[in-house]
Amino acid sequence: MGIEGVGARVARKEDKRFITGAGRYVDDMVVPGMKHAAFVRSPHAHAQIKKIDVKKAQAMPGVIGVLTGKELKADGIGNLICGWMIHSKDGSPMKMGAWSPLAFDRVRYVGDAVVIVVAETKGQARDAAEAVEITYKELNAVVDASKAMDKGAPQIHPEADNNLIFDWDIGNADDTAAAFKKAAHVVKMDIINNRLVPNAMEPRAALGHYDKAEDHYTCWTTSQNPHVARLVMSAFYNVAPENKLRVIAPDVGGGFGSKIYIYPEEIVCLWASKKTGVPVKWVADRTESFLTDAHGRDHHTHAEMAFDKDHKILGLKVETKANLGAYMSLFSSATPTYLYATLLSGQYNIPAIHANVKAIYTNTAPVDAYRGAGRPEATFVMERMMETAARQFGVSPAELRRKNFVTSFPHQTPVIMCYDAGDYAASLDAAMKASDYAGFAKRKAAAAKKGLLRGIGMSCYIEACGIAPSAAVGSLGAGVGLWESAEVRVNAVGTIEVLTGSHSHGQGHETTFAQLVNERFGVPLDSVSIVHGDTDKVQMGMGTYGSRSGAVGMSAIVKALDKVEAKAKKIAAHLLEADESDIVIENGALKVAGTDKNVPWFQMALAAYTAHNLPGGMEPGLKETAFYDPSNFTFPAGCYICEVEVDPETGMTGIVQFVAADDFGNIINPMIVEGQVHGGLAQGIGQALLEGAHYDNSGQLLTASYMDYTMPRASDLPSFKVSTSNTPCPGNPLGIKGCGEAGAIGSPPAVINAITDAIGSNDLAMPASPSTVWAAIRATKH
Repeated sequence: MGIEGVGARVARKEDKRFITGAGRYVDDMVVPGMKHAAFVRSPHAHAQIKKIDVKKAQAMPGVIGVLTGKELKADGIGNLICGWMIHSKDGSPMKMGAWSPLAFDRVRYVGDAVVIVVAETKGQARDAAEAVEITYKELNAVVDASKAMDKGAPQIHPEADNNLIFDWDIGNADDTAAAFKKAAHVVKMDIINNRLVPNAMEPRAALGHYDKAEDHYTCWTTSQNPHVARLVMSAFYNVAPENKLRVIAPDVGGGFGSKIYIYPEEIVCLWASKKTGVPVKWVADRTESFLTDAHGRDHHTHAEMAFDKDHKILGLKVETKANLGAYMSLFSSATPTYLYATLLSGQYNIPAIHANVKAIYTNTAPVDAYRGAGRPEATFVMERMMETAARQFGVSPAELRRKNFVTSFPHQTPVIMCYDAGDYAASLDAAMKASDYAGFAKRKAAAAKKGLLRGIGMSCYIEACGIAPSAAVGSLGAGVGLWESAEVRVNAVGTIEVLTGSHSHGQGHETTFAQLVNERFGVPLDSVSIVHGDTDKVQMGMGTYGSRSGAVGMSAIVKALDKVEAKAKKIAAHLLEADESDIVIENGALKVAGTDKNVPWFQMALAAYTAHNLPGGMEPGLKETAFYDPSNFTFPAGCYICEVEVDPETGMTGIVQFVAADDFGNIINPMIVEGQVHGGLAQGIGQALLEGAHYDNSGQLLTASYMDYTMPRASDLPSFKVSTSNTPCPGNPLGIKGCGEAGAIGSPPAVINAITDAIGSNDLAMPASPSTVWAAIRATKH
């Protein structure tokens, strides 16, 4: 292990520019002649557009163009699509309703974009947007997925009868029914996973520039995967030919999944630039973000779990209604299906599982993957069920879990996944020790003397990261491959550029990817540059989401480094007149093993480019590329234990201790991993205690600002106790599993299990706000 190499706690290289204000975001980009855009958005959740009058807006000061959906359609711009095909259990394809980037006949949620106004300044654009006159015929709206299929509910898309997008299932219904017939105990629960708004630090933004002289388009955008954005905008939306479109995602201030997708604004800004002849920039304000960024979660689930007389799990039945909002976002269909139901086995050996998922349209913002993407929803179902079962049986929640853990690997679940490696008992033991689980009764008694209710809750999560292989996901309906690419360029002076298809928006790639190079070649981190986020610089890649940057992105880099190393050793062997098999790389030099003969790294690199003295037949230069397609998912897992105190008079909940014990396989930078876990825990605890998007019955978002949508603050969170164990992943060359989403996956059920333990009521929905907890306490007393 080098001082700066794999496993070292190296401070992030990128932080200096961020904390000194030198980061460059889309809103910082200025192009000569650039103008500003504002969107006119629907104030109604569901309405027909009868007339659009733009004359007043066109005449206002500074206005350059006012464009509508009819013009957009006339120019052949396509509808937004969902990129993962799901078939219902009867074999019929999902019902994908039309989503025009600018609505021209009907609006389907509050915030639906209808008109774009381009003006000299942002203020002028907004003023003119207010002057656009649109006549609507308001229609009935439905916001609750459980009511959207009822008789008499408004029909949102003609393609989807009763607003049903698909009726999908997985597992074996007959085997599961047989398991329930022989059960000694059956535990049943109705579970709601509340809707969330992602709230990245940087709002979404887009800058579209059509260069008439070059007949070339450039889009700067807040994207987690710029190559996919270019592919989709060219191949499906007909904005521009792929070879004439450059997509740049510079510094991006957080994504959490909400910036994976292609939204109307990127498409419309590029199109508007060509129509108006000027570069067009749009930056969302925070309320626009609340209204239009893809929301997360929103599941209504009924679950039943069958146990034998010894409390071993026999079977699991799950029925989920997933609210996908007004339109199908890019990967929305995969979230409640292959990213959710395939994890319903949890860490447990369950012989029979059957899950049914109904995806449903409502008059709300589109719903798609949000940090964890399906796995938090699955974990919440499983871990609430396990805790509830333990209470009903009067047994230890820890021992019930331990009794049912998978202990032999590889383990094939009844719902597709094959777990490759793990030690779930190790994480359980580590968490119990760190939390002093055995001493809880004393702490509970001490809290009672102060008039407080103390509770403890546990959650044992598993997730699937680095979705792959491409052939497998393709057979399940994915519209793209899920490999990753890398290019390693060794320059003539020995400095190194790593060009990666992964995108960094807070993960620390500039540091951890450079650590890989340092470990391999011994060059200092400062001589390694990480290049990403620009389709003109980097060969095609798939971007960052689903905790794939390490397991997939870094593995591609490793493959490219292997090729560079092989050629570098050939050059060094030639220069040193040694056998290639005797060459080793240490401390920035290539050496003949067991001797003092060596050639410095920079000298070898220079030799590659001067080409004066290379092995016969060798091409000059030192640059290699690689593509990596994993053989399987990776399966991070862990155990979280939360301890709370509840004030019975007010319902206020305080988290007094939170312990996280994770297994992420091999770790590149422990400090960055700890930061990722802390961030995920903050988001998961936010969901459990505070956050929730609420619409009224007419479809108005009641939580459209920070005044109404409660984000966690530092005072809401404890100091976390985090630790890791390690069962290396056998499926990638680094043995790593992914860590970015774990905290958000495992923490919500741990918090709710702790609160329900404290108050003696199992009936508690997220977010567990003071009023909700207070009401639950009162309900238990009557």
